[in-house]
Amino acid sequence: MEGFEQFIGVNFWTMIFAWCNLLILYFILRKLLFKPIMNMIESRQKEIDDIYEKAEEYRTDAAKTKAEYEWKLDQVKAEGEEYLKNTVKLARKKEEEILKEAGERAERTLKRAEEQIELERKRAVNDVKDEVSGMAIEIAAAVIERDIDETEHKELIDSFISGMGE
Repeated sequence: MEGFEQFIGVNFWTMIFAWCNLLILYFILRKLLFKPIMNMIESRQKEIDDIYEKAEEYRTDAAKTKAEYEWKLDQVKAEGEEYLKNTVKLARKKEEEILKEAGERAERTLKRAEEQIELERKRAVNDVKDEVSGMAIEIAAAVIERDIDETEHKELIDSFISGMGE
């Protein structure tokens, strides 16, 4: 049983030796395993922080670009509205010019028509004068039974007609 007690029992020197082995193993593992793992973890953490920092920069740039885009879009809308207003003004002005020109043309056409009517009226009056003078000559010739010179007759008729017009 003594062998069994030695196997199960606690020996002071064995315990010190086990603690020394444990400390040596801890320092060896710390030197060979923990530091490289910690360095690797730190480098990975630095990479992750850099990625987050770049993502934040990209997000900031995207927000700035979006703001610029919206500002430019507002500017384009304002320019479009201004262009539309100017186009409407120009169209109204052109419409007024066209209407004015059409009115002037109509007025000129009306004036020409009135002049032509006046001319036709004068021709008609002259034609009537000629017919009346011809009839008057024939009547006078029949009454007087003599031939009156046509120029005399025209003068007589013209004076007669002018006397009637007054």
